[in-house]
Parts: sequence; C-alpha cells; structure tokens
Amino acid sequence: MSLKPLGDRVLVKPDEAEHKTKSGLYIASNAQEKPQRGEVVAVGAGKLSDSGDRLPIDVHVGDTVIYGKFGGNEVKVNGEDYLLMRADDIYAIEE
Repeated sequence: MSLKPLGDRVLVKPDEAEHKTKSGLYIASNAQEKPQRGEVVAVGAGKLSDSGDRLPIDVHVGDTVIYGKFGGNEVKVNGEDYLLMRADDIYAIEE
C-alpha cells in the first residue's frame, strides 16, 4: 500500500455496490446505493491526547467495518477506489 493514513484516519476498501436485488432484478447503476461496509486496509497511528500521548484506534487492518453513508473522502490509489475517514466515522466492527 502506497498510502499511510495519519493520526486517527483509516483507509477502507468499500464493498461492491449491489447490482441485483434478492429477487433477481438488476439495479440500474444510477439507482445503486453506496455501500456502508468495507475492509480496513490501513490505519494511522492514532490521535494525540492533550498530554501528548497516542490514543489507540479500535479498528485494525483486515477488520470489516460499518460506516456512515456519507462518511469519509473518496480517494483513488493504484487505480482502485478507497475511502479515507476518521476512526470516529466508523460505527461498528463486524465479527
């Protein structure tokens, strides 16, 4: 990976958008919803506290996470789409 997040930021590879409904109907590309789930591919060192100590981040590389629909900034790395977001924008880790 040629991108290392800083501070409390996390780089997430979003899941693919659903192309078909459960009943088998195809969804038009302009009607597909953005995924709210993805895999963590890189994690920053953590936020600095007021005393100068690093606060650990709850997620780790390889975790599958759930995040807000409009969370993060879209970035392209080596031709692939990723989301760069703050750790606070992640709602849950899927186990």
